[in-house]
Amino acid sequence: MNPSITMPDTPARSRLSGRLQLLLILAIVVGPMVLATAMYYGNFWVPQSRSYHGELLANGPTLESLGVSDAADKRWQLLVTAPNDCANDCRKLVFLARQINIGLNREATRATHTLATSLVVSRDYDSQLKREYPQLTQHALELTHYQKTLEQTDAKAGEAQLWIVDPHGNLVLRYDSSNTGKEALKDLLYMLKLSRIG
Repeated sequence: MNPSITMPDTPARSRLSGRLQLLLILAIVVGPMVLATAMYYGNFWVPQSRSYHGELLANGPTLESLGVSDAADKRWQLLVTAPNDCANDCRKLVFLARQINIGLNREATRATHTLATSLVVSRDYDSQLKREYPQLTQHALELTHYQKTLEQTDAKAGEAQLWIVDPHGNLVLRYDSSNTGKEALKDLLYMLKLSRIG
């Protein structure tokens, strides 16, 4: 019986093996980053499903760019904007914003509801707001900035809008007056679950 003969590793063979291992490690580390970048810029293999219901505002608008400069708050905000007077669609969204805030249950202290209008609300409605919505804050809406931000969305000009704003003042999601409130509540609960801020 002949014993098996093993060839000793030569330096050239050892170098080749080391280079292959290095290339494999680089491919494992750098490959996913290159693929993700190509997917982002090439827009391929991007999942079409989404977990939110409103219009996602991914281009970086803020409260200030929306025309609401004095609404700084360290909590999440349900902001209702009305480019004119607060008419029926605006009043519906003000009511929904409060209901959504209440619907957050134990997370309710992490959010607030706000109204921003370009015109001062009527005396009767202002009295109603103070009586029925004691935690609602009101702010002025600067129309020039508001119209520019609105042009970047699918919103119809002249209609009241509901916005979810993060504690840093970034606009995250937008809803129009057809929103029932359930979708916005689900979205905000989901964001509060994922977020450690506010």
